[in-house]
Amino acid sequence: MSDNARPEIIAFREMETLVRHLADELAGFRRRALLAEARVRDAETQGSAPVAQEKRELSDRITQLEHENAALKGRFEAATARTTQMLDRVRFIRQQAQGGGDR
Repeated sequence: MSDNARPEIIAFREMETLVRHLADELAGFRRRALLAEARVRDAETQGSAPVAQEKRELSDRITQLEHENAALKGRFEAATARTTQMLDRVRFIRQQAQGGGDR
């Protein structure tokens, strides 16, 4: 009977060793997963504050550029009006000069 029991005991010990190794590997995987989750949480919290700050800064910059653009459009329109007036004066002077030379 000892011959029959012996292979069972050997198999049981092998199985016990395998279960112990699997439990150790599982614990290692759990530690790694917890560490990775903590890193992701840290990255998300650290990443969200700069992103929000960057969005605010970009929004402020867009507003500033829109104001500058409106001011430049006003200056451009005024310059266009002055240029048109000057061209009209030059045409008038040319007409006067050409008309006055014929007399």
